[in-house]
Amino acid sequence: MDLTQRQEHIIEIVKENGPITGENIAERLSLTRATLRPDLAILTMAGYLDARPRVGYFYTGKTGSELLTEKLKKFKVQDFQSIPVVVHENVSVYDAICTMFLEDVGTLFVVNDHAKLVGVLSRKDLLRASIGNQDLREIPVHIIMTRMPNVTICYKEDLLLEAGQMLIDKQIDALPVVKNDEDGYEVIGRLTKTNLTKALVELGRDERI
Repeated sequence: MDLTQRQEHIIEIVKENGPITGENIAERLSLTRATLRPDLAILTMAGYLDARPRVGYFYTGKTGSELLTEKLKKFKVQDFQSIPVVVHENVSVYDAICTMFLEDVGTLFVVNDHAKLVGVLSRKDLLRASIGNQDLREIPVHIIMTRMPNVTICYKEDLLLEAGQMLIDKQIDALPVVKNDEDGYEVIGRLTKTNLTKALVELGRDERI
């Protein structure tokens, strides 16, 4: 986050004199405690300063980049996941291609009659099926999909960085976010490379800090 000149001055005062009370900081800046309070709140919430009752303010010793990294490590999948796009395992490859085009996604999650995850369809899967003279209206997607348990999944409580690492390691475009039931996995979201990009952009803009 970008600091004001006064906030930078406050940090320097705390660095040199901490622990120091808010009243003492205000005196050094020739300000009232009320005027200073918003700046101290921002610096404390952002992690530059730490405060202890009846003791005062401490400098945490962390740089802005270190604070951003710490916040990124706390992001959960549920903070950035998108709505999943699912198809039934018996729909045709043709219908799946239409769904992928209309929904503007790169991955479809395939479910059974109980709405439980049974597989995943990627652009490559559909492209391979389209090569040749096959009637795509007659081929069900369960013939060409990647089947469970060979599907990489994640949970909404997972750390965003860990889920992102799975996307990189598996070289895939999306992960199904699932909830584990007795009879299988219910798809409750999707995590894509676009979601990860959104997290980085919002972090850079301080929208979630």
